[in-house]
Amino acid sequence: MSNTPLSEFFKDGTRAQHELLDTRIMALSPFADRERYALFVRTQARLQRVASPLFQSEQLGQWLPDLAGRDRLAAVLADCADLGVTAEALEEDRLATAGVSVSDDYAALGWLYTVEGSNLGAAFLLKHAKSQLELSETFGARHLAGHDDGRGLHWRRFKDTMDGLELSAEQRQRALQGALDAFMLAREGVEALLAGVAAEAV
Repeated sequence: MSNTPLSEFFKDGTRAQHELLDTRIMALSPFADRERYALFVRTQARLQRVASPLFQSEQLGQWLPDLAGRDRLAAVLADCADLGVTAEALEEDRLATAGVSVSDDYAALGWLYTVEGSNLGAAFLLKHAKSQLELSETFGARHLAGHDDGRGLHWRRFKDTMDGLELSAEQRQRALQGALDAFMLAREGVEALLAGVAAEAV
């Protein structure tokens, strides 16, 4: 297992959580209208609030060059503004993640893998946002935009750099737990916001 590239270790270790999250999100029809989509964007804002300090970390930036430029918190908050998310709702989201902490830099690697990896699948979500809601990379769907270099190349550069890090078995386990924690927070946001409103409507 120690010879497995770190990105593959993460992928295998989070596969079930990833598939469950994707299935759950789409089952809750996030593109039914802009109001529901705004709830989805708020789930992303919660995740990015926790992740943003990791993207700005000096130590992690030494391990993963160009890390700070991958931070999407500003983009997702701009989307919230585009969609008319209220200050009260944003404060609710801030408070929902205020107690979430990342234990150490190894756990942070797992968080970064999960959050950065989500941008690879965002091309699919962006298509829906454009076709069903008439949003774009400059209004309402900024955080779903791909990098100028292309999503695939941008992800491969990140993944290859991460795979070059040498971690012990114990450090890998801490990193994997970080990735799982990120998926857990994402799922909690989906249940609290998208699923919560769906339940109230019944």
